[in-house]
Amino acid sequence: MVPELPALPALTRAEGELVDAYLDVVDQLGRINPSRASHTYGALRAAQALVGRAVALRDALELMHRRGESEVHAATLARALRVLDGERRARRVTVPDGSAR
Repeated sequence: MVPELPALPALTRAEGELVDAYLDVVDQLGRINPSRASHTYGALRAAQALVGRAVALRDALELMHRRGESEVHAATLARALRVLDGERRARRVTVPDGSAR
C-alpha cells in the first residue's frame, strides 16, 4: 500500500508553473552532474534539455512579476517542493560524500 502524500499547498497558477519548472531544471542538472553521470550522451541530452527548462523557469517568474506577484512565499513553495520530492531530486545536483566510495 502506498502511503498518502500530504496535500499540495494552494498555489497560484504561476507559482505552480514556477515549482514545476524549477524541479525540471533540478532534474536536468542532476542528470548532467559529472560526479553522478555515467555516460556523456545522457549528460549531453540533459544539457540540451536544460536550455528549454530554464526558459520555462524564466517565463514562470516573468508571469508572476507581470501579474503583480512580487513576493516569493518561500515557506509555501518549500512545502510544495517537499510534497513533489524536491529534496531527493535536489540531492542529485550535489557532489556525493567521498567517504561513501
